[in-house]
Amino acid sequence: MVLVGVDFGHPHFDHGLEELGLLAETAGFRVTERVTCKRRAPDPALFVGSGKADEIKALALGTGATEVLFDQALSPAQQRNLERHLGLAVNDRTLLILQIFAQRARSHEGKLQVELARLQYLSTRLVRRWSHLERQSGGIGMRGGPGETQIELDRRMIGDAIKRTKERLEKVKKQRATQRRQRERRDAFNISLVGYTNAGKSSLFNALVKARAYAADQLFATLDTTTRQLYLGEAGRSVSLSDTVGFIRDLPHGLVDAFAATLQEAADADLLLHVVDASNPGHPEQIAEVMRVLHDIGAAQVPQLLVFNKLDAIDPERQPQRLRDHMDVEGLSVTRVFVSALTGQGLPELRQALADVVAQDRPAETFSDAGDPSQEPPLGEFN
Repeated sequence: MVLVGVDFGHPHFDHGLEELGLLAETAGFRVTERVTCKRRAPDPALFVGSGKADEIKALALGTGATEVLFDQALSPAQQRNLERHLGLAVNDRTLLILQIFAQRARSHEGKLQVELARLQYLSTRLVRRWSHLERQSGGIGMRGGPGETQIELDRRMIGDAIKRTKERLEKVKKQRATQRRQRERRDAFNISLVGYTNAGKSSLFNALVKARAYAADQLFATLDTTTRQLYLGEAGRSVSLSDTVGFIRDLPHGLVDAFAATLQEAADADLLLHVVDASNPGHPEQIAEVMRVLHDIGAAQVPQLLVFNKLDAIDPERQPQRLRDHMDVEGLSVTRVFVSALTGQGLPELRQALADVVAQDRPAETFSDAGDPSQEPPLGEFN
């Protein structure tokens, strides 16, 4: 597989296509070559222009690649034109993420959500995709032929499937609402784990509640929400802790919409544990991306506690001087705790930070922990 990325001058362009490569490997593909180029705007027909398309074709032939994957979303026309020009299958980041989600979904709800997103994506790819069928014209002022009939038939079938899937998801959403009301009647304090994919949310979830949720060092290891009770002896009460799907740059809007029922757990939470991969040098951009998605799902105003995970993977010279401090997020001072879900380092400090919030039962105060954050000692690169 050949990976292709186009730099349009946007900040944080992934010149090494590292994340796209990880996504491709997660889906089971073998990357043979990576190509990047700069453009002011996408070419309307071939996205990268004919010259770069010829270069990609030569690379694919030279490496034996059978597919080309673009880091950006392609229009149906661009995808069709590229396939004709290259003589290879062409797909984009959106379809790749959909494929990974389809492989990983385990629950009935997760499978429904993936199916809805897949159908919505497929519905945009129908226009003029039936060139193998005859496209006849009738008499004067008439249009018709098997091609048009096939397109309309498929559009209607997909439309009906989307409608049925939405109805089934609506039932799931009502069931979740009932479960949330039951938790509210029990005066439960709800905490949701959120964060960029592969930040270690599931590993942290397992470390906190001694659960056996699936966790792996790969993108989108967890798609289905898992909820367990966490007893905080420091606060003398239990809380509900939920592990949710990870976020990623350029998450397809169809997936955000389709996973609304799952992501509603975050929007309805009393506190968000925003898990960050502290060992990743790009973690500031990942934090910004998570915040963008939280805004999209109506969860940006839910109080947060930052958990900088994978402390064991940080170089010794970059280790923080304190395991608990503050960090500015969108103009607010948020409590931050450094932990390692693998070794357990920092987990007592995290449990104490959670207990401080739960004991007061006023989650908003997590943004202004006791003490003046300006008086905290410096933390090297983590400031």
